Amino acid sequence: MAAAALWRLRRAFTAAFSSAAAAAAGPGRPEKLTVRRQAEGVRNIILNNPRRRNALSLSMLQSLREDLLHDVKSKDLRVIIISAEGPVFCSGHDLKELSSEDDVKHHSQVFEMCAEVMTLIQKLPVPVIAKVNGLATAAGCQLVASCDIAVASEKSQFATPGVNIGLFCSTPAVALGRSLPRKEALMHGLVSKVVPEDKLEEETMKISQKICESSKSVLALGKATFYRQMAQDLDTAYKMTTQVMVDNLTLRDGQEGIEAFIQKRKPVWSHSQDEKK
Repeated sequence: MAAAALWRLRRAFTAAFSSAAAAAAGPGRPEKLTVRRQAEGVRNIILNNPRRRNALSLSMLQSLREDLLHDVKSKDLRVIIISAEGPVFCSGHDLKELSSEDDVKHHSQVFEMCAEVMTLIQKLPVPVIAKVNGLATAAGCQLVASCDIAVASEKSQFATPGVNIGLFCSTPAVALGRSLPRKEALMHGLVSKVVPEDKLEEETMKISQKICESSKSVLALGKATFYRQMAQDLDTAYKMTTQVMVDNLTLRDGQEGIEAFIQKRKPVWSHSQDEKK
């Protein structure tokens, strides 16, 4: 992507973030737990509670869910990036909420909301990118794993240490409080790419821009199909995806892509689910 395009995106994000943060805080009001800003098809959701290590409290999860779902069907939304303020991307659940001071009903609400947010990410019609620049542990590590793409800086670390405080958060190695080096995280597929810290934003924006150049409807179909086939046996998956490919060809953007390739021109995407007539 051209340097000028990257600069425009960064400038738009900076301006949008300043306005959003000021509006969210206001005189005498606490800052929002997440900040949402969007420009040129790219939505950046920032975990914004560094003093609590961006812990996934019930309030944080609810705020994240709201920002993920906001106007999600709009053609103007093409990709979502989840990042964080401070040196910790996310430390997992807020343990103060899981103590005996709160009742079982509250504990259930926390875990149910967490499960809803994690599965919601995979159900969204746009790709979701985790941009990690720091420590991600326990449910914070789960958040990274739930995203479609994860780009991490070389300073990032990953761990599932729950068993050390009496809570399992890794299977089948329940008995181990695991720390996962970034290279091992890359090897096992937890992250998609590891880059120097000063290249993290640039690399994430390159991926985002590439997504924005594609058809939203085709990407939505592909993402939904990918997660559906994962739970199926091989024969069922092939049968299902064969039909999806046929359905893809009936889409307006499916035929536009083929025609553009044959005519040696750039496709003009409609981003709709309409069939070619």
